[in-house]
Amino acid sequence: MKKQDSPLNGIWLFMIIASTVVAAARGTMPELTEAVFESAANAVTLAIGLIGALALWLGIIRVVEAAGLMAVVARLIRPVMLRLFPDVPPEHPAMSAMIMNMAANALGLGNAATPIGLKAMTELNKLNTAPGTATNAMCLFLAINTSSVTILPISAMTVRAAAGAAEPGSIILPSILATIASTTVAIAAAKLLARPDTQPAPVDVETLEPDHPLEESPPEPPMVELDPPGLWGKIIFGGLTVLFLGAIAYRLTVQGTPALAATDLMAGISNWLLPIVICTLLLLGYWRGVKVYEAVTEGAKEGFDIAVRIIPFLVAIFVAIGMVRASGLLDGLTQVLAPITEWVGMPAEALPMAFIRPLSGGGAFGVMSEIVNNDPDGFLSYLVSTMQGSTETTFYVMAVYFGSIGILRTRHTLPAALAADLTGIIASLVICRLTF
Repeated sequence: MKKQDSPLNGIWLFMIIASTVVAAARGTMPELTEAVFESAANAVTLAIGLIGALALWLGIIRVVEAAGLMAVVARLIRPVMLRLFPDVPPEHPAMSAMIMNMAANALGLGNAATPIGLKAMTELNKLNTAPGTATNAMCLFLAINTSSVTILPISAMTVRAAAGAAEPGSIILPSILATIASTTVAIAAAKLLARPDTQPAPVDVETLEPDHPLEESPPEPPMVELDPPGLWGKIIFGGLTVLFLGAIAYRLTVQGTPALAATDLMAGISNWLLPIVICTLLLLGYWRGVKVYEAVTEGAKEGFDIAVRIIPFLVAIFVAIGMVRASGLLDGLTQVLAPITEWVGMPAEALPMAFIRPLSGGGAFGVMSEIVNNDPDGFLSYLVSTMQGSTETTFYVMAVYFGSIGILRTRHTLPAALAADLTGIIASLVICRLTF
């Protein structure tokens, strides 16, 4: 069977060569050269910065696994997940990790979603009989990940609130509707583009031969011994839980009635949600009898290895993106397409956001922030905020997720993800026109 080449090969090379040609024509070679080295350095810096987040969340995931909570979550959504991922055994750790990743994305917990997603990819790779080639389950998971339904677009709402928008949370409904549309297209495209003849055969993990190549995968960490808390543990941590719930009630009622509107409310959601999630997961593990400190440190060991593995992939994609931006290629595409997009109702000022969002999360966030600060209550601000909350950095996600497990042949992942991105942008425009 002939191995499929990755669409990223041609696209990545085109980005490099086209940027160089445009830079030569526009006289921006000095900026292009600077962007090459700066982007490469930024990629390494980002990978190093991910070590802490990876270690923390992989440790928390280990607590959740040891407590048996991931299996519970997997059983709750089992009927849907079995239809989406028929090649993944229902009780396999990959199933529950994918569910947790989708839940984190839905809540806008980007920093938490990435480590959990990397954990899911690691587990999916243990079912892969063709190392280096993405399975149908991987392709579908990545397509969903780059378009996952967002209930709380926290970052966009925070920027709108800080800029003084009258209704910072008005983008919640448009973002939900747009991501429902993009996720539906992502699933449909991934299913339609999947070719059974290129799908690695499913693995029966219970009957693996000793010399099977999957046996080279790192062994699962030993099961953590469950030791339910004693009387004093229940009193202390039960009391702290009650005090915390009381603090939330006090903040929302007595102290916070006038203050938690607009900016304070959005900042409160952003600042409170992540600590609440962390504390809830750790406490659930503690009540189940998990030795949480030992479990966290055991799970965190994997974080450094993953961060190192993704550096080459991040460098390659960051350099290409940096060259596209520095050469002026992005500006040129915006000018060429502006008449067409204005004819369909999209302001030309929103085009950079549409182009940059699949390439660079930081770049898209900067574009959105600038537009929102200039006119927080205008249609353009409303549109780009919805785009920010309902689309994802496709190329970054693919580089990180596939790079973490050494996948080079991504098969139909990119077409499915880009179809979802385009749907998200179009849906954002249509919904914003109807609701603004």
